[in-house]
Amino acid sequence: MPFTEAERDYLATQPLGRLATVTPDGAPQNTPVSFRHNIEAGTIDIGGLKMGASRKFRNVQADGRVSFIVDDIASLDPWRARGIEIRGQAEALVDQVPHVPSLSNEIIRIHPRRIISWGIDPATEGMHKRNVEPDGRVRS
Repeated sequence: MPFTEAERDYLATQPLGRLATVTPDGAPQNTPVSFRHNIEAGTIDIGGLKMGASRKFRNVQADGRVSFIVDDIASLDPWRARGIEIRGQAEALVDQVPHVPSLSNEIIRIHPRRIISWGIDPATEGMHKRNVEPDGRVRS
């Protein structure tokens, strides 16, 4: 499992993230999206209205390299930001069961290859970085 318990708990409380994909001309596209952590697959599944017709879906079909960020401000005083960046390989899937019934049946599934988190576990400071092998094994 690529995510720590604290990261899994954090992802479960957040309704929105930002997905960065690569456009056909090589430019980045960053879009706010709904998501769910697919614990069984160890992936991040992104859904949306008319997902299959979206630029982000077509971007992933052409080039699966993505970055996905979920973050928030846990406290203003004292200042404490927290978040997780998931870099990986995504696939554009059709005929899937959406994580919210009103969403379309196309999803973007992210297979993590690099995870960077900060401020999620109050017991530890700094950034935590690790690589994830295609078979799911984690390397620091």
